[in-house]
Amino acid sequence: MTDAPAYPPKPDGATAALVLADGTVFWGRGVGAATTKVGEVCFNTAMTGYQEIMTDPSYAGQIVTFTFPHIGNVGANMEDVETTTPSACGAVIRADVTEPSNFRAASHLDGWLKAHDLPGIAGVDTRALTRRIRDRGAPNGALQVAPDGEIDPAALHALARDWPGLEGMDLAKDVSCTQPYDWSEGMWSLGSGYAPAGEARFHVVAVDYGIKRNILRNLTALGCTVTVLPASATADDVLRRKPDGVFLSNGPGDPAATGAYAVPMIREVVRSGVPTFGICLGHQMLALALGAETEKMHLGHHGANHPIKDLTTGKVEITSQNHGFVVKRESLPAEVEETHFSLFDKSLAGIRLKGKPVFSVQYHPEASPGPQDSHYLFKRFVGMMEEAKVGAS
Repeated sequence: MTDAPAYPPKPDGATAALVLADGTVFWGRGVGAATTKVGEVCFNTAMTGYQEIMTDPSYAGQIVTFTFPHIGNVGANMEDVETTTPSACGAVIRADVTEPSNFRAASHLDGWLKAHDLPGIAGVDTRALTRRIRDRGAPNGALQVAPDGEIDPAALHALARDWPGLEGMDLAKDVSCTQPYDWSEGMWSLGSGYAPAGEARFHVVAVDYGIKRNILRNLTALGCTVTVLPASATADDVLRRKPDGVFLSNGPGDPAATGAYAVPMIREVVRSGVPTFGICLGHQMLALALGAETEKMHLGHHGANHPIKDLTTGKVEITSQNHGFVVKRESLPAEVEETHFSLFDKSLAGIRLKGKPVFSVQYHPEASPGPQDSHYLFKRFVGMMEEAKVGAS
């Protein structure tokens, strides 16, 4: 029997704590909802877009550490969200949340977090936590906000230690829509908000494993009507709608777990010859459907400054990324070609199926937040649908 770790004493004024599975304790000041959440602790290096990050369904099961020190300074609004109900477990930030200073702010970040039952902790040495994640991998953690200061680090330690982790976990079913719906909102512009859909040339079926709204907006802006289907959709659900293209969305959790029901559908869609485009979790499950394998990463990629090389053009793009699993390059079958790779760690970041209009990327071409270098991928998808229509006529 091992001795219990010696937890550091609670500092005066501490109203929140983050405790990792190894017993490491970070004390701080509570922000947002007075609650306790457990998840994998990751870090995100983006300097903007914290509201979009917290509402990205791919963050289900994760507590987000922000490396940028000033989070909350532009407040929150009703437009900069990627889904109605945020899926992230909580936020870890360096500086206290100040009063918002932005003409678009509709509320304080603290109030926005409370409204969505999300806890946050401020006053944390986020550089030390980030280095710990970088060197030792993404740990499980328990985050508690207690305005009365009544926090038991031993209890939080037990919660973090006993949480099973993301490997083997199917979270897409928790964040996916439950009924099909049509999407018609276009891209946002200052002063006019989100544009209505224009004249549609293509019908895209998007399978929702945790889809971000800006993906749908990018498709709409390029002349697509989009029907969104739940993660549990079958090949018949998809193909009987006679789509010009099929989109496999981003999402949280282990692709092998979600793939148990998604991969058979994807195989049938690929076999049908319909142009298919996947990102993030959709990319990973497409790879599984084509015969490749995936694995958990040491710490994952989370940020808006990741350089990717497109091997089809030789160009380098700066991308937005959020994933903790990756497709194993050595597992790609002969008919699948690598198209993109990370210049950070050389990991596989894109594939295509030779001879068929089927491709995918590991990162987020819709940004939100992040650079727009990769918007061309949506145009590439539309180009495939155009070619398929010409070939069928």
